[in-house]
Order: sequence, then structure tokens, then C-alpha cells
Amino acid sequence: MYNDPFANESGPPIPALIGSSQAMEEVYRTIRRVARSNASVLLLGETGTGKELVATAIHRLSLRQGGPFVRVNCGALSESLLESELFGHVRGSFTGAVNNRTGRFEAAHGGTIFLDEINSTSLKLQIKLLRVLQEREFERVGDTETIRVDTRVIAASNRELMAEVAENRFREDLYWRLNVVPVQIPALRQRKEDVPLLVAHFLNVYNEANDRYVVHIQREAMEALQAYDWPGNVRELQNYIERAVVMANGDELTTELLPEAVLQGSTPAISGSRLRAADLESLTYAVVERGLLDSGPNEDNLHAKIVNRVERELIAQVMISCNQVQTKAASRLGINRNTLHKKLKEYNLE
Repeated sequence: MYNDPFANESGPPIPALIGSSQAMEEVYRTIRRVARSNASVLLLGETGTGKELVATAIHRLSLRQGGPFVRVNCGALSESLLESELFGHVRGSFTGAVNNRTGRFEAAHGGTIFLDEINSTSLKLQIKLLRVLQEREFERVGDTETIRVDTRVIAASNRELMAEVAENRFREDLYWRLNVVPVQIPALRQRKEDVPLLVAHFLNVYNEANDRYVVHIQREAMEALQAYDWPGNVRELQNYIERAVVMANGDELTTELLPEAVLQGSTPAISGSRLRAADLESLTYAVVERGLLDSGPNEDNLHAKIVNRVERELIAQVMISCNQVQTKAASRLGINRNTLHKKLKEYNLE
């Protein structure tokens, strides 16, 4: 179906990284160079671009391939729970700690730990992460015994970490410790020539999973898929192909099986976690034009009011585009789910 860029590499099989575009070939070259080292790696890219697949590939091609590969989604847990998850705890260290627990860093000894959404960690927790990277040691929550580990760190962020540093939301010293080898994973709109390969792959996957036989693709359907900008990246494409396979009556993927947004070539106001300047201008204009903000000449505190109203309008639009699924909306907005929940209450959007 496609050329596996790792087919000639020794070691166990790795998850398929699909694509033959120039952008993906550069990613493959970087993976090959960095895999055999012990250097920390920082994966950068929008939500849905496949950062976990790249992290897995690096581990499987590394000298640590026989060791554990431990995944942690830093954005899915509160600060206290994440600290316990990463470093473990001892019995009685907090309410509910009825037994000693081994943390993920300790579990990844001799292997690799993948810290996804590293940008969502608190400044307090970042101090402990910096110590692990520098000294390779830590203490469990509530304990005084120092534990030493030999664990390679691969981190991922869907936000520009230097921008987070500038806003004092991320430690600069931790950034440089993580960013030894950066790997920029391209958005799907930047490698549209890979769409046919991805479509064929997902058709195979979901035909087998659902006992279906959708093997043909209508020309107009493929043209629409390649013209679309994919704000949700590969994950969005995967979702649409699974839906098409399930809903198909025959053996062909037709335009009738694709969402209206794909057929119209329209995209939500955001892409990943970033707003383009034109999108923000459009949203702001819409807020004023629709009378959502009193923008009279004597109005006070206009800046704060327009920012709040634009944010409210943006969250409302994204919730609609995500069918009111908060987890998906939070991912598309690039914020923590708890933060989104608070915003929904604050703006009375529940």
C-alpha cells in the first residue's frame, strides 16, 4: 500500500507512520538520527498530527527498545494527581494513599517515558521534572528516600513552548532541557499529497474492524478530501473514514458519505490550538456586528469586554463543531478540559 520508511531498520515492528511527502521524509530522517541516542526529544505539532506514533517509533528504533515505553497525558490529570502519577507516593502521604505506589518515571527505568501535553504542567511540577532531567533522581510524594532512574524523556506540546516561556507559564530552563532535539510534525494540510495513502490505510483498518468491503473511492470524494484543510489533522481524517465505512451501503466511498464541511471546503475558526489573525479579526467583527458588544464611544473597559465576548463566541462555535463533546472541544481549543468546563459555566454555555 505504501513504503514503510522503517522497513529496513532492525528491531521489532513499529506503528505505521504513513506518508511519502517531503515533509514526512524529513521527519523520518530526524527520527533515524535521534533514535540511537539518549538525548531528550521535544515533539511539536498541532493536535492530531501523530506525536505519540512518532514517540513510539523513536523508542522502537532506540537502544532502549527492550525496555518499557510509558505514556503519560499530562493534560488529563490535576496537578496533585499528576505528581503522584509521575513520581509515585508512599502510604499515608495524602488522603486515599492506602498503599505505596510506583510512579511512571520509575516504571520507565531502562526505557522511555513519553510526556504528552507537557505544556499543561504547573510551574511547581516543572521544578521536579527539571531535576529528573538534570540529576536523574527524585523522591516519591511523602517520602524522603531518593530514587535514581535511567529513563529517556520524550515530550510533546501542541503549543509553542517559547511563547509559554514568555508568558511565564513554562520554565525556560526546563524548555532547554527538553528541547535537545526538536521534531516538528507537519499538519495534514501541509502534506495533502499523503491523503490518498492515509485514506487507503484507514479503509483497510475499518473494513477489517467492521467486516465491510469499501474498496473503491469516488473521484469527486477523493478530490474533496484532498482539497479540505483538515483542522483536526490525521485524527479528523481517521474519524471521517471510519464513519464512511460504517455508513456505506456498497463497496464505494462516495461524496454522500462525507461531512458537509469537507464537501464545502469550510473549516472551523481555529486550527489546532492557534487562531490565525484573520480568524480573530473575523470573530471580533462578528461579535460587534451581531450586537454582542456595546461598542459605543463612551463605553469603558472595551479591551476586556471584547476579549471576553470573542472568547465566548469562539468556545460556542467550537462546542457546536464538536457536537458538544467537551473532551474533543478542549483538545481543539488547546486547553485543559477542566479549564473548558469553567469557561462554559462562566459564559453560561452549559
